Amino acid sequence: MLPFAPGARVVIRDEEWLVRRIDPATDGGWLVTCDGISELVRSQSALFLTELEDKISVLNPEKTELVPDTTPAYNASILYLESLRRRNVPNDDKVHLGHRGVMNLVPYQLDPALQALRQPRSRILIADAVGLGKTLEAGVLATELIQRGRGKRILVVTQKAMLTQFQKEWWSRFSIPLVRLDSVGLARVRNRIPANHNPFNYFDRSIISIDTLKSNLEYRNYLENAWWDIIVIDECHNVAARAGETGLSRRARLAKLLATRSDTLMLLSATPHDGSARSFASLMSLLDPTAISDPDDYTPDDFRSKGLVIRRFKKDIREQVSADFQERVTACLRTPATAQEEAAYRTLLEIPFTQGGQHKAGKQQELQRVAMQKALFSSPAAALESTRKRITLLQGKSSPTPEEATEVDCLRHFEDTLTPLATDPTAEHFSKYQRLKQHLKSSEFGWQLNDAADRLVIFSERIETLRWLRAHLTDDLKLKANQIEVLHGQMADTEQQELVERFGRLDDPLRILLCSDVASEGLNLHFFCHRLVHFDLPWSLMVFQQRNGRVDRYGQKHQPQIVYLFTEAVTNKIKGDLRILEILERKDDQANLNLGDPSAFLNVYDPDKEAEKVADYMAEGLTAEQVEAAMDEAATSGTDNGGDWLMELFGTDTATDETNCGPEARNSLAHIAEPASLFDSDFHYAKTALTHLNQGHTLCQWVAEDAENVIALTAPLDLQERLRQLPREAQADNDHYALCASPERMAHAIESARQARAEQDTWPKLHYLWPQHPIMEWLGDRVLTHFGRHRAPLLQSPKLQSGEQAFVLMSLIPNRKGQPLLVEWQVACRVGQGAFTLESFDAFVARAGLKAGGLPNRGQTPELAATTEMMQSALPDAVRTMHSHMLTQQSAFSAQLEERLANTLADLKRLQGRQIEQLSLDLDKQLETVKRGRFEQRSQHIHRVFDDYRRWVEDTLTTEPQPWIQVLAGVCHPNVAAAAGA
Repeated sequence: MLPFAPGARVVIRDEEWLVRRIDPATDGGWLVTCDGISELVRSQSALFLTELEDKISVLNPEKTELVPDTTPAYNASILYLESLRRRNVPNDDKVHLGHRGVMNLVPYQLDPALQALRQPRSRILIADAVGLGKTLEAGVLATELIQRGRGKRILVVTQKAMLTQFQKEWWSRFSIPLVRLDSVGLARVRNRIPANHNPFNYFDRSIISIDTLKSNLEYRNYLENAWWDIIVIDECHNVAARAGETGLSRRARLAKLLATRSDTLMLLSATPHDGSARSFASLMSLLDPTAISDPDDYTPDDFRSKGLVIRRFKKDIREQVSADFQERVTACLRTPATAQEEAAYRTLLEIPFTQGGQHKAGKQQELQRVAMQKALFSSPAAALESTRKRITLLQGKSSPTPEEATEVDCLRHFEDTLTPLATDPTAEHFSKYQRLKQHLKSSEFGWQLNDAADRLVIFSERIETLRWLRAHLTDDLKLKANQIEVLHGQMADTEQQELVERFGRLDDPLRILLCSDVASEGLNLHFFCHRLVHFDLPWSLMVFQQRNGRVDRYGQKHQPQIVYLFTEAVTNKIKGDLRILEILERKDDQANLNLGDPSAFLNVYDPDKEAEKVADYMAEGLTAEQVEAAMDEAATSGTDNGGDWLMELFGTDTATDETNCGPEARNSLAHIAEPASLFDSDFHYAKTALTHLNQGHTLCQWVAEDAENVIALTAPLDLQERLRQLPREAQADNDHYALCASPERMAHAIESARQARAEQDTWPKLHYLWPQHPIMEWLGDRVLTHFGRHRAPLLQSPKLQSGEQAFVLMSLIPNRKGQPLLVEWQVACRVGQGAFTLESFDAFVARAGLKAGGLPNRGQTPELAATTEMMQSALPDAVRTMHSHMLTQQSAFSAQLEERLANTLADLKRLQGRQIEQLSLDLDKQLETVKRGRFEQRSQHIHRVFDDYRRWVEDTLTTEPQPWIQVLAGVCHPNVAAAAGA
């Protein structure tokens, strides 16, 4: 049994502390996380091991001292009750706060949080299509877990170009501060902490790139010795096992380690599988290692009920977001190849490529030719670079064969053909470029170079093409050097982030961003850009989807304009291969309108494998018609869900288990349970708290602007210390902070911040005034200490019955992990000397007028001492009434949990048996001696995984036998003492 619960006030080392959380300690006791309340330790956090402390005194609720509140309108009491109310959220499956983030709320955005909160532990793959807002959906879930005391420590792992974007989104929209540990951030942290200290323990909430983690072996030790409440892995397909790979990649091994370091794990990806059961099983095993027995052979029935994945496409949520999703417009620009380009095509077809020193006709040679074609289809400059690399490779051999010498001669001829095309400053014979230039200048396209809110993204997979484009577009469009930039994967993390930041700032001169496919994953490029050009076409439908998703996404205010450039050749082989690329574009458009997942057409679910498959089509000499027929067959015959392998695996209704309910019940908005407040708004609460805290002495300088719903304050020293956990960009240089309670104004402030030129100004200076902001949490902590140790306020309300006594009581029932599972606010009421009965807090508040400014306070009166004494003597009976009620509640609640626990343990036993059985089958053909050793080793691992999970489930779903009760306030009618005397 826990000696106390989260929210309890305890005395440790003669100081009063507020218990934040309780975790089992390895010494058999408990690790108690506390915030200081008494003067000496106020605003300090501390960890205590119960086995090492001489005494931890839990304050007996029956002996709570009632203190008459003499503040105007009982402000101290109302603030006290409200502050407690805001930090006591039950561990239910409702959304209490996340829906209030700075976003245009759409029901589908709440589905992942609702699905995850129904599970014993919140572990989920959010696999929504590109542009639907997975970052926001993850932010909603993180907010809910923070409110439940399950989100103090957070680690986000993402791509290096995404660090700032993800960090800024979570801070400006949800007030979740993530310290960026990029190359600069890590150096800064190391300068601030002692040598050999774990940087992941220094900041509770941080964000780092997967490449930084995997490339530094030092971090593995740090990771193994750190624990988080929430871990988020963005673009998680990069950490999945790959079909055909015998071992795990370094990224996959890192993800496997991270999965063991947190209760909550969120995986985010629009492309979460490569079509193989084994690859997807590797992601599922990160979320739940007990879920799948055979990673090569499993069905939806194995673990659908676990709620581990949710996946929607634009077509699935179109009705909800008709005003926020613009339908894209595509333009396919075709231009005949020039005579010089046709000559290059013919020369390429004549090259006798060699393998192993020999020229062999067949598919392998054709694949080499197709690879060179791919470079040529991008640009002559890219083909010239590839040609020279091939020549250097062959000439670098000590003794090239005659066939290789012949290939070099042909490559030289090809080089001579390409050089005029690649180096001509006018590029007059490069037809695709001339068509692009014409289109950019046309009134039909309507692009305005001088309009800062009308920017352009151009994609090419070849860096050499991007560099060529930069040089020629700069001259032909008369651009300044800072108006066009190249973004590619060879750049440092800070350079990539800076370019993305610049492109999202209205006042930055950058007008054209030339991107390699490193920018196709996750980046928000749509703020001032709705035009995207595919200078060369990707050979992967998944890359089509990712590229277009940079501007065709939720929140785009203009109709996306997608431009494809096609070259029409007369050379038959080249003409056929170029038409195959046109088929890819058509299938992407078809999927966008009807199917959802374009990768179903190629059915390999991996960008590199899709490109390989397209290359195979070309090497085999298939016509465009044959390729299209093969794609259509794959999309229609693969599954019943239009070809999406993942939707076939998990069914179509992954967002809810309520499949038999009506549409109203399935509407996620119906699952919002926003608690009633004693204040009109967060602004009203903050203003009242600051007024109260500054009475008698100046806590801080502050001012409120009622019309704007803005509060500005200068942080005092204890708040400054707390705000050091914020990202550097969110900290005010002069400790002066402005908070606004209007989500609409905050959204405007976020947009306006992009107009700043300097990097430090790209974060909104206006902060969101809502319960999750650190300054609001600080205000609550300050308010809670007003009445002192083991005390509760006493109020008088003329709206009660004559002679009525009432006590506001809060009780919670924690699990073995110290997490509050059941939280109840009740009011014990009686008239005269009768028995106490319980009334819901909300009903009592309405009846007694307990609302900010709702009760006049008569202050000190002659009968106040007698009233206080009478209420004090009645308190034990009220507490015992609540205790009896909570024991009944605990019994019923515990029975429900026991049934759920029994079902969960039965499922675990079944799954464990299946894994052992599968292990026996896997080892069946091995030698007996080898079989016995490997079976023993791997079966021990299976037992260990299941034992750990079983222990976790038991601790989570088993309640402590005794409820914890806190006396929050006493409320009585003003004549209660006189009525008792009569």
